Amino acid sequence: HLATSLPLPSERDHLRPRIDLIVFMIDIKSKHSLKNVEASLTHVDANFFLGKVCFLVTGVGRVNYCSIDMNAIWKLREVYCSPVLFCELELEGMRVATAQRLLRMLQICAGHVPGVSALSFGSLMRHSADD
Repeated sequence: HLATSLPLPSERDHLRPRIDLIVFMIDIKSKHSLKNVEASLTHVDANFFLGKVCFLVTGVGRVNYCSIDMNAIWKLREVYCSPVLFCELELEGMRVATAQRLLRMLQICAGHVPGVSALSFGSLMRHSADD
C-alpha cells in the first residue's frame, strides 16, 4: 500500500492489513520530499523503529541536482536507528535490485524468514552501513 504522507485516514482502519514495514521515500532532488518524511515520522509508533522502518533515497545518480544535504539523510538514520537505501529509479538494474532488497526486508519484518527478526536484521544493516 502506498501513502503520500502520514497519518493514514482512520476511517479505513478496519480494512487495513497489518503493517510490517514502512519505507519512507526521499527524492534527493526535492526538499519537499524530505519535509514530508520528517512530518510523517511523528505519526509512527516508536516500536516501528525497532527494525521495521527504512529510508529509500532516490535520484542518487543526479548528484548535480541535489537539493538535500546528505547530512540530513545521515541524521535521519541516526535519530531513528533505521537503515538508508540508495537507488536510481531510472536505471532498471538498480530498480530491480532495490525492489528485491525491499522484498527481502519485508519478508523478514513480516516474520517469514525463520531465525531472523526485524530487530536483528535492522541492527545488522546499521552495522554494515557503518563499514
